[in-house]
Order: sequence, then structure tokens, then C-alpha cells
Amino acid sequence: MQGLMQDHPLSLNHIFERAERYFPDKQIVTKTHSGIERIDYRGWAERTRRLAGALDSLGLSEDARVGTFAWNTQRHLELYFAAPCSGRVLHTLNIRLFHDQIVYVVNHAEDEVIFVDRSLIAALWPLVERFDTVKHYVVMDDGKGDVPDDDRILDYEELLGSSDPVEFPLLDEDRAAAMCYTSGTTGNPKGVVYSHRSIFLHSLVGMVADCNHLSERDVVMPVVPMFHANAWGMPHAATFAGASQVFPGPDLSPRGLCRLIQDEKVTMTAGVPTVWIGVLEVIDEYDTSSLDRIMGGGSAIPKDLSEGFRRKIGIPIVQGWGMTETSPVATLSWIKSTLEDLSEEEKANYRSAQGLPLPCVDLRICEPGGTEPLPWDGKTSGELQCRGPWVAAHYYNDPSGDDQFTPDGWLRTGDVATIDPEGYVRLVDRTKDLVKSGGEWISSVELENAIMGHPAVAEAAVIGVKHPRWQERPLACVVVRQGSSVTKEELLSFLQDRVPKWWIPDDVVFIDEVPKTSVGKFSKKTLRERFADYELPTAGGS
Repeated sequence: MQGLMQDHPLSLNHIFERAERYFPDKQIVTKTHSGIERIDYRGWAERTRRLAGALDSLGLSEDARVGTFAWNTQRHLELYFAAPCSGRVLHTLNIRLFHDQIVYVVNHAEDEVIFVDRSLIAALWPLVERFDTVKHYVVMDDGKGDVPDDDRILDYEELLGSSDPVEFPLLDEDRAAAMCYTSGTTGNPKGVVYSHRSIFLHSLVGMVADCNHLSERDVVMPVVPMFHANAWGMPHAATFAGASQVFPGPDLSPRGLCRLIQDEKVTMTAGVPTVWIGVLEVIDEYDTSSLDRIMGGGSAIPKDLSEGFRRKIGIPIVQGWGMTETSPVATLSWIKSTLEDLSEEEKANYRSAQGLPLPCVDLRICEPGGTEPLPWDGKTSGELQCRGPWVAAHYYNDPSGDDQFTPDGWLRTGDVATIDPEGYVRLVDRTKDLVKSGGEWISSVELENAIMGHPAVAEAAVIGVKHPRWQERPLACVVVRQGSSVTKEELLSFLQDRVPKWWIPDDVVFIDEVPKTSVGKFSKKTLRERFADYELPTAGGS
């Protein structure tokens, strides 16, 4: 027997029209090079409809890929909806990719137009002669930078001024709405194509109580870039909820972010650990009493960082996990009500895990490439695999990525994890970042967290270095906190009772900073290249 419900498409058009109709007075605030810009949803919606008309006037194809090379701003949010709601596909370009990678993804996606912030055009323009399909470049004036004299360049505001608002068509929910390219794979980046349905459902779950519980009462500030995995879905979910939004633009400095939280009464924000490390240092100088939720992800949140926020302002960082392929949020580390009677230390241990899967997401751990689930005992580790309505099933026009999916259709995440009896996922490492010592695995993530528990350590990354007897041994690359000091011997002594003795690094090197990837994660590949010929002090006679 079939259900008798209406079959109405789950499309971004509904999200847009809901915000336009029911929350026209809610605010969108952007910090640009020129200062603070403000607009309400009413004005933003009218501009978004004009922008969709402008896309028509440019002669773009019906499913044109619309590239963006931009910071977190109101104009970027206009593109987030104008492109997909008119049937096109938004393609956010990661401004921190290497030049060759940017050229590859623009050509592979076949972008027909690129919208670029004026302050970023100097980074993009040297590449334009290598783009095969781009016909137009539209400059969004954020108050800084010179614009080349070229007939292909159009002005964003002039384009909107010459266009009429349009009505959006009723779209198939399975139609492509947006695409992002992965940044952590070997070889060329791989394209992930999100449907209207997948974004709709991901946004909807962002409003539930056991996720980000966004509501129209919130003031949401995405610090994670809008060019990275849809800013973890926050702009879509916040628009769906009718929440006010605050965009920091190019200023991600700790004081700049704290000032926005204070002045705009931000209630919810999200970003990578490197951002929150800096914010924690200065947050005492600002009134952040409006802040209710801080979400962290992108890489493991050190327990001491999360607890540092809890001690200072009463709010720990809620850790999440996901990938470009999972839209991206798949887990969050909230504490179950049945665990509320635990000590603060025990709850902090749960918050340092990647957490529980969101509604609609299924997870399992298996042998690499296998399909037989391993036990959820908190000890057995395996390859973390994922499935759900906002999880990728294939990569865009790239059969080389087919081995990232199991024969029964689960995504192989590349993460090694345990799952405990309560269902909490804890990442042990990336498969490529584990240190294999004497046939046993050492978790670089857990070792890094232990090292960063030392009060003098700002950042730490652990890599495996060749060893004649043990195959690999851990080398700790440490950044000392400004104004502090620590010796190698002090650090190794500090670790004695915190990790298994055979995990203790064979050496410590002090570096100025841990190199980062395009999305702010520790670039261990760069460190492995830098220390490829490093000789450990134990390599001689051990």
C-alpha cells in the first residue's frame, strides 16, 4: 500500500522563499575591507532575484556551473541561492588551492562565469588565460584591490542594477545545486555534486535540537569559509531557520572575530581549531555573553582547547566531523542526557570524541575496503564508513575515485576510528597518518592531543620517521606558545603518564608554525617531505 502524501520537491527554492516571506526584517551583516555592511532579508532576497536575472542576461546555459572566488559575505550568500534556485550549479572555488589545482577544477567543472571579490582578483587573474570555458568575470567590490582593464570583467552592482527580479522555477529535488572539490586527496581534486534534496535535508537537520538547533532567534557567524564544503552548511541552515547572519569577510583575526561576536551579539559560530586557538588567547577582553554554541571541526579539537573555552566563558567547543563528501556534517559530540551525571572530566572525554552520527546518517567501522562491521567496544579500530541522504555516491566525471566506495555503496572516509557502546565515534587517525612502529599502530592524533595538553605548547603535529629497527617512530613537531618555553626533555617527561610508553616520540623538533592545508588542517604531507631524511637519535643502535 502506498502513502497518500503530496510529492513536493525538497529544493532550495523553498528555503529561499521561506526566509523572504517570513523573516524579511532579520539582518545580514558583512565585514568588508571598507567596513560594516548591513541588509535585511527583504533587501537580500530582492537582490538575489535580480542576480538570477543577471545570470540569464549573461547567456549562461540552463545548468551552467557558476564559480565563486570569494570571502564570507552577503554577496556570496546571494550567489548561494541565485545560482541553484535558477537551475544552475554553484561552484565555490577554494582560494587557498595551488594554482594548478584551481585551473584543474575550473576546467573540470566547466565553469562559465566566475564571481570574484575585488580583493582576490589579483590572485585569480594570472590564471584566467588557462581557463577553457569561462566567458565572464564579475567583480564584487569589497573595498580593496585594483581591477584589470579587460572586456571580460563586469561589475556586480552594475549587473544587478540592469537586471529585473525573476520568479524561480519549480525544480526537481535531485537536480544538482552546488559542487565542491576535495582538497585532501592524492592526485587531482575530486568533484562532489550536491543535489537540492541533499542540501535541504542537511539544512533541516541543522535545526534539530541534537544538532546545531538553529532557530530564527539565532545570530549565526560562519567562520569556516563559504568556499569550503558550503561553510559546513551553516548559510543554508541559517537561512532556512530565518536566523540573522554575520559574515567576517577576510578578517579572521582573533580580535576581529571577538569584536563581531560582541558587537553583533552572535549566538552560534563555527570554525577550525587553529582559529579557536587564537580566539581563546584574547576572548577575556570582550563581552561574548551572547555566545551559546561554538562548533569546531576540520581536524581534531584538542580537549584542552575545548575545556579552555568552558573554563573561560562556560561554553565548550562542540566537536563535529565530516568531509566534503558528507555535505559535510555527519557527527557532533553533544552529551546524551543519560551521561549528564558523569564528572566534568569524563564529559570532556566524550566531547573530545567526534561524537554521535546525526539523524539520517549511518556509520560503521570495517577492515579497509571491507563490508563486515567490527565491534562497537571503544577499542577495536577500523576504517570509518558512512552512508546517508547527503553522502556522496560518486565523484563528478572521475572514475578514479570509485575505490572510495564499498561494493554495497558506503563511502570509505579514509579515517580510522573506534565506536564505543554508546555510539560515540572517536577518530584514531587518517589511514595515511598512522605511525607504524614494530608492526603496531600509533595514533598521531591522540599523541598530538597529549602534547598540546602542555601549557607551553601552542600546536603539535606528529609524523612517522623511518627507523632501521621499528620501521617508523614518531617525531613530534612542536610550536611553543608565545612568551613560554619548554625543552625536549620536559615534554617527553610530561608524556610519561599520558600515553603508552612505546608511543613517546623518539625526538622533538621545535618549529615556528605547523604548515596548514588549504582548509586549515595540519599539512603532515609537508612535514613528511621536510623531515624525509631526518635521522632520529635512536636510529643508530636501537
